[in-house]
Amino acid sequence: MLANRLILFTFSIMLFACSEPATNTEQKPSQAANSNIEVGKDYHSFSNPESIKVTHIDLHLKADFTKRVLLGSASLNVERQVENANELILDTRGLSIENVKDGNDPLSFTLAENDPNLGAALHITLKPTTQTVTIDYATSPQASGVQWLTPQQTAGKQHPFLFTQAQAVHARSFIPLQDSPQVRVTYTATITTPPELLAVMSAANDPNTPRDGVYEFNMPQAIPSYLIALAIGDLEFKAMGERTGVYAEPSMLEAAAAEFEDTENMLEVTEKTYGAYSWDRYDLLILPPSFPFGGMENPRLSFITPTVIAGDKSLVSLIAHELAHSWSGNTISNATWRDLWLNEGFTTYLTYRIMEMIYGTDRFNMEAVLGYQDLQADIKSLPENDQILAVDLRGRNPDDVFSNIPYEKGALFLRELEHKIGRENFDAFLMQYFEDFAFKSITTDQFTAYLDKTLLTQYADTLSKERINEWIFSPGIPSGAPVPSSNAFSVVDDAREQWLAEEVQANSIDTKEWTVHQWLYFLNNMPRELTSKQLLELDTSFALTQSKNNEIAHSWLMIAVHNEYKPAYDRLYDYLVSIGRNKLVKPLYRELSKTAEGKAFAKRAFEEAKPGYHPLTISANEGYVN
Repeated sequence: MLANRLILFTFSIMLFACSEPATNTEQKPSQAANSNIEVGKDYHSFSNPESIKVTHIDLHLKADFTKRVLLGSASLNVERQVENANELILDTRGLSIENVKDGNDPLSFTLAENDPNLGAALHITLKPTTQTVTIDYATSPQASGVQWLTPQQTAGKQHPFLFTQAQAVHARSFIPLQDSPQVRVTYTATITTPPELLAVMSAANDPNTPRDGVYEFNMPQAIPSYLIALAIGDLEFKAMGERTGVYAEPSMLEAAAAEFEDTENMLEVTEKTYGAYSWDRYDLLILPPSFPFGGMENPRLSFITPTVIAGDKSLVSLIAHELAHSWSGNTISNATWRDLWLNEGFTTYLTYRIMEMIYGTDRFNMEAVLGYQDLQADIKSLPENDQILAVDLRGRNPDDVFSNIPYEKGALFLRELEHKIGRENFDAFLMQYFEDFAFKSITTDQFTAYLDKTLLTQYADTLSKERINEWIFSPGIPSGAPVPSSNAFSVVDDAREQWLAEEVQANSIDTKEWTVHQWLYFLNNMPRELTSKQLLELDTSFALTQSKNNEIAHSWLMIAVHNEYKPAYDRLYDYLVSIGRNKLVKPLYRELSKTAEGKAFAKRAFEEAKPGYHPLTISANEGYVN
């Protein structure tokens, strides 16, 4: 992704004070060696791919916007991994199972008791000759991975909209399947919709397909279940390059195409450095504002929040991140959610590199500093166990894995390897790594074994196993880790310090050439406590409350909430009810909930926004308002 993040490339942006990084000087042994974690076991799936594995899914689904359900069938091709195995176990959540068949022959099945985090296991008894299992089913209107929007909740206000979000374990809420990233499947689909709407999927999409209400799709490459995605709405397409284009509601199409016009260039430079793009086309789908994440790397068709359409390309590193997943994450995936850092750490590292190749070193440095700030903030706030790359998630909701640890700490680890062996050598390693594990899902232990055979052998005088284990299995940031810096922020530091010392007035600060990154650095490094006079001066001088940039507005509103700056509260209310991106709204709800008055305000906004929020956004924030 899962870009439920904001890194100035919109999946992380917090802050970076000019201080030394948090360190962890105590060397700790491998987490795997000191626990009973079973390596490679997916603790968040009931399925049994070690006995019987699903290899292909054929979907026939109708979208009923009135009842808010998908109904139809899923036919699963299966392969026995153990001779004479006769029980297939699938993951489900909230599905109504009508029947299960092998051809025309009914198969016996039972649906186990529901688990609040994992759903319910579907046990199916196969015949000795069974190769395909067909399940007739319907989703729940409350399916955790499906959002149904009324026309009023869309940009065009004329037609309803549907989109799915499967990561981490929400595919099971709209398809009965082995919902584990270690199970990779090909899929085909026939989707029936109202004739005025267009369906698109994380598969081969034909931009010229007739709008007739029946759409067929094929994903010929095997992908994990969390990358199966569907959207239906009043969508139009505009090409941005030979292999890239954008789908969006008509009113957003031109702005999106202009904002993301560099996508083809990003694709080309990434290929030159890390090998050929494996997925045919790379298109974008711009979703309504209720989308809970920054972006989702669904192969061939990344799902993107409209909150990054700023008009100046200042937030397009989100696109670089989702594109980078085409190499790290989609082609090579994490085998379990403990291993997410192999997906997001590598992708975040590649994102920085792509942004540097397209927009230059100055922007790279600024974004790296802001990302490092996010990492420091999370290390300060998270318990030690959650600061570990190979985190122990047993007994927890796998969505808990998403923080800046797998993203920024993972990327910083890779940056240290790059610094130690040289960029050219590290690029060669990455290209070979992507080739050696193409279309596979791997564990942390497989990766460290690969390092043993490659970098630790080739650069034994530079790299050490102990240092690598410290990065992967210990909390915090290892001492001596790279610390990003940017000369572009020194002028911002000077301006902030002079203003705080009352040496200059805010309206005399020369901000004409400031980038969005500098504005965020300026705001995010303000003292936590500001006076009403200071807040009013900032707002009057820079019109911060009315900022149209969603990231700048977020940073300012966080300051406003903490200091109870009431002139910004109308804007705050509108912000909360118009945006469903969890990375932007969750910190505001959390801060508001710290006072009785703030909590009451948050509850009013939440209740108004709730019908348009994604189920993941609702579950993430309802605890702050109730």
